Amino acid sequence: MWNEPSDGVPLQADPSAAMPQPAVVATVEPGSIGEELGFQPGDRLVAVNGIRPRDLIDLRMLCGEEDLALEVEDPDGTSHHIELEKDADDGLGLGFTEALFDGLKQCNNHCPFCFIDQQPPGRRSSLYLKDDDYRLSFLYGSYLTLTNLLPADWQRIERQRLSPLFVSVHATDPALRSRLLVNERAGQILDQIAWFQDKRLQIHAQVVVCPGLNDGDALVQTLQDLARFVGGDWPAVLSVAVVPVGLTRFRPDGDGLVPVTPEMAQRTIALVEPLQQQFSGRFGSRWAWLSDEWYLMAGLPLPQRASYEDLPQQENGVGSIRAFLEQLDDATQELPAALPEPRSLSWVVGSLVGPSLKPVVERLRQVQGLDLRLQSLPSPYWGCEQVVTGLLTGQDLIDGLQGKDLGEAVLLPAVLLRQGQPVFLDDLSLETVEQRLGVPLKVVGGAAEVVASCLSLETQED
Repeated sequence: MWNEPSDGVPLQADPSAAMPQPAVVATVEPGSIGEELGFQPGDRLVAVNGIRPRDLIDLRMLCGEEDLALEVEDPDGTSHHIELEKDADDGLGLGFTEALFDGLKQCNNHCPFCFIDQQPPGRRSSLYLKDDDYRLSFLYGSYLTLTNLLPADWQRIERQRLSPLFVSVHATDPALRSRLLVNERAGQILDQIAWFQDKRLQIHAQVVVCPGLNDGDALVQTLQDLARFVGGDWPAVLSVAVVPVGLTRFRPDGDGLVPVTPEMAQRTIALVEPLQQQFSGRFGSRWAWLSDEWYLMAGLPLPQRASYEDLPQQENGVGSIRAFLEQLDDATQELPAALPEPRSLSWVVGSLVGPSLKPVVERLRQVQGLDLRLQSLPSPYWGCEQVVTGLLTGQDLIDGLQGKDLGEAVLLPAVLLRQGQPVFLDDLSLETVEQRLGVPLKVVGGAAEVVASCLSLETQED
């Protein structure tokens, strides 16, 4: 292992040691310093001030200096040395193809509920990467377990103040967590969170609830243990998301897991909501939240938007549907009485979400000339009758929509597609599904875009 400086690897380090790869430029912001310097996509940023960055975190910190010396390679391998002066707050305006330049830190656990292990073979390789990388947690909010951190990693987290991180706790009882993660080191979680508190760093936590394993009393203990790190002069645990386990037909045999039933969802809600009231009295915040799926599976109304406060766990499905409904309400406050020309559309969502969207669909259907059909689909691909929208695959769309009168176009939530690429979770392309259905698929983002597409398809790009 190399002798690491604070923010990367020396350019002149031992050549026999493993080295980070150059950062490959993907985009150059117009009017940026990078554009002025002549950067183009495909260029490779090798080092900054004699240091090779290991990842975007290093790169951001290195580029925070006012005087920079850049080592750059063209796609053909030609090297350039560039020196510049800038304000400390000015970035280079460069986007990169990858966030990590020295490889992904792999997960060393064997959680039976891991979604990666519940996928069929033969899909794109990225679907099978089991990351447990604290850098991705800091950069993008992905969850990690803390079990694979090396002493150098802990040192770096402290030195570079990488906070908050997002931590999969699941259980605080050492034996139970070790059993859930199939890793003896997993039982150290409370000591690890205490380390964050001691170093004045913070985390967001999640608990994936598996019926018969970490639910009931075990869940109560987990939340109460984590609440110990909220009081005092430094709250180390900023929030907790309680999420139901998701199971697919591809999961390994004999995993000992059972699906969440409506009755179990109701029991969990009845267990957590009183704790939320306690936490609200102690901390001035509900602090621990149930993901929207619990209420949908239980057949109960979603909590009001205000109960989610500032939505600290929205990316984990906590309040995301309620926030979307609120956005839809805002976007449909002023609707035209009629469309200039009649329009017939279908809107695809997951079966679990469909009932919550029916009121706004009916509101839109009051616009004369607009025929909007909500297509709430299950997922035969995953073997799930109840599924959130983001897990629908291309094959699910074909199975659920083929042969139906879909109107002149289908509104397709962008969450179904791989970020930046028109590909579904099952590797089917958007073009393939569109051809199979014989109707245009219009990818839509937020609520305002859904409503705009209903009222004027011309506002959307083909």
